[in-house]
Formats: sequence, C-alpha cells, structure tokens
Amino acid sequence: MQKITSAEDPLIAAFMAMKDRELARQGGRFIAEGEHLVRRLLASGYQTESVLLAERRAEELAAVVPKDVPIYVASSEVLNRIVGFKFHSGVLACGLRGPRRMLEEVIPIDRERLRIVICEDLNNAENLGSIVRVAAGFGADALLLGERCVDPFFRRCVRVSMGAIFSLPLVQSFNLLADLGKLRTHWQVELAATVLCDSGEKLADAVQSPRMGILLGSEAQGLTEAAISACDRQITIPMKLGTDSLNVAVAAGIVLFHFTR
Repeated sequence: MQKITSAEDPLIAAFMAMKDRELARQGGRFIAEGEHLVRRLLASGYQTESVLLAERRAEELAAVVPKDVPIYVASSEVLNRIVGFKFHSGVLACGLRGPRRMLEEVIPIDRERLRIVICEDLNNAENLGSIVRVAAGFGADALLLGERCVDPFFRRCVRVSMGAIFSLPLVQSFNLLADLGKLRTHWQVELAATVLCDSGEKLADAVQSPRMGILLGSEAQGLTEAAISACDRQITIPMKLGTDSLNVAVAAGIVLFHFTR
C-alpha cells in the first residue's frame, strides 16, 4: 500500500482524470466506484490496474486485492479532492477494458439455445447500465451494441449495471447491420425487433424460438427502418391509458422475461 498525500500525485493520475472520454483515450481505462463494484471487478476477467482506498477502508479491503495490483491509500479529505465531491464509499478501482471483441469470440456456434440483446442506438448511460443488468439477470448470452451507442464503460453505466458489465459477454459493433446479417446466416438467430405499432406481434402471444436476438431502439426514435427490415419479426408491448411507450430498460426487462421463461 502506498500513501497518497496530495490529489496531484502522479500515481493516481487516472483517478484525477475521471472524465469518461479521457479515461477511454488513456489506454482504455474505466473507473469502478464503491465496494461492491470493486469486488466484482477484482473477481472478473478484467484487469484491475490499481485500487484507491480511504484510510478507514484500507485494512478491511487490502486483503481482497491481488498482490500484483497497486493499492493507494488517502485520507478522506484528499480522496474527496481527487473525486471532486464528498465520497462516502471510500473505495475506487481503475480497470482496463481490454481489446474490443468480435462476434466470433463471444457467441458459441454450436449452442442450441441463444438469447442475444441488441441495442442499436442508446445514448443514455443509465439506460444502458440497466439493460446490462437486466440482460445478465435473465441469462442473456451476449450484448451487442450498435456503433452509435453510448460507451458501456462510462462510469455511470458501470455503476448502474452493478458490475454486471464485468460478467456479460459484450460486443461493440463496427457495423451493426453487417453483424445482424452474420447472426442470421452463421448462427441461425431469429431477430425480433421491438416496435410501437399495432401490426407487431403482441408480446403475450409471441412464441419463443431456440435462437433469438432481441433488438432495442433509441430512447427517442426507437429502431431505424433499416434495423427493422433486417429482422424476421416485430414484437410490441400494447400500451394503455394514453401511454406512448415504456422506458427502454423497463421494456427490455419485460421482453427478456417473456423470452427466457
């Protein structure tokens, strides 16, 4: 453990540069905040670059940190200056996201049953974090993100996912429409678009297929016509009392519950 007495100490530069885009540019780093997230990061396959602890938490948590991971310890006052606000948890870690993975590395070719969650264009980190947690909770095999989606390793997304981002296989697509075509031809995945229209199958009546990809659209516009056209079927959750739609993460939970029962 190394004592940190100044927020300007270069050893904790990654924690000082906590803006998400800066961390991504600095070697693909991300920050995990709080004891539960840090413990899950340490137990995952992702590399932990360093851990930053408040003095009052150091003795308790140092035992769970691998010996090759540096531990930095600071007073609550210094830690608050590093983070920029009063940080009650006193536990932070800097992780490395590793190389970007492709479909072939993530999705098994010979599995009889597949459930893949596909987000075309989500721009809210909290919504994406919730969907990560929902997908992991219902046992999805992978999460496929379109090229315009918010970064899943943004701090708020990692926090809202409650660490599920560390266990759910993840692909950030360079070309989503091409990857949808691969899922259909190479993996025989049936693609289901979630839509808001009366012509779609009502979710309650929708029959499961062995291999399914469930597409979710953007918060404001839903799925693009190109994405819908790439799908085999359209699924809708009927609305009542003048409600136009559900929050995308809520809708994801309902649809995944139906298709994973």
